[in-house]
Amino acid sequence: MSHIWKRGLKAGLDLTWTLGKVIFPVTLIVSILEHTPVLQWIIDFLTPFMKLIGLSGEAAVPIVIGNLLNLYAGIGAIVSFEFSVKEVFIMAIMLSFCHNLIIESTVASKVGVKWWIVVGVRILLALVSASLINLFWKGGSEAAQYGFISKGESVPEGWFAIGTEAIQTAFMGVVQLALIVIPLMVAMQFFRELGWMEKMSKQLAPFTKFLGMNKNTSMTLAAGLTLGLAYGAGLMIQAVKEDGVSRKDMTLALIFLVSCHAVVEDTLVFIPLGIPVLPLLLIRLATAILLTALIAWVWKKYESTPGKEPAHGHNYHSL
Repeated sequence: MSHIWKRGLKAGLDLTWTLGKVIFPVTLIVSILEHTPVLQWIIDFLTPFMKLIGLSGEAAVPIVIGNLLNLYAGIGAIVSFEFSVKEVFIMAIMLSFCHNLIIESTVASKVGVKWWIVVGVRILLALVSASLINLFWKGGSEAAQYGFISKGESVPEGWFAIGTEAIQTAFMGVVQLALIVIPLMVAMQFFRELGWMEKMSKQLAPFTKFLGMNKNTSMTLAAGLTLGLAYGAGLMIQAVKEDGVSRKDMTLALIFLVSCHAVVEDTLVFIPLGIPVLPLLLIRLATAILLTALIAWVWKKYESTPGKEPAHGHNYHSL
């Protein structure tokens, strides 16, 4: 059993190093930019477009911060303003589809899917969902009640303090990554070598088949659904190397996780904002399933066209 622990630990450390080389510098840069005029320039540029999706100009602040930083930063920005329940729900669905855009999309693109596809799908889902909610939901005009959620922390003074905080934030981001990835990869090693993965894959085979994927993508989907897009993509990198996941399955799995990842955590964090979270969960799940199944159907039709070769090759990108 000790050899399984060692191989799992090595795989976890290798993956932490691979993903950490993206997460640390991006987090560092964005954390510093948060205290410069650049962020405000982006917000000022987006403010006129907010009304097109039923939001006030102030909504540009949490949207931009949530996309550049993370979901929690976006929520912290939301409670700094007074919004209606409808506005908060629209921002919640947008940030659910599209948050931590730079890090998650960069990491996800390392499985071989173009980064602009990842970014484009996430932004498109956010905009379309916001527009539909604004168009069809006529309620939610009452003021949102934020409960006991914090309204922000003290702002560091001076560039030394800003730089120190940015380095600390980036370092803790990598530490958090290691605390999740290393145990996960050890567990995955046990799943592989003891035959548990094959059994679980068989149980999930009907679902993955409906989505147009082979059963060897099931663990990647499960990890992404529970732990998030970056960790799901990390497992996908490992799956490409060890489990023989095809480029088609890899792409479809990533499309699914782009639409719906960390589905429990990313839904529960919105409860203190006083919005209906069950519709939020159902919208994300339904969108992920329908979008992935549709793309799989179109892909299958394309492959059946005479003269077209099925996409079974791998395209693993190391950092």
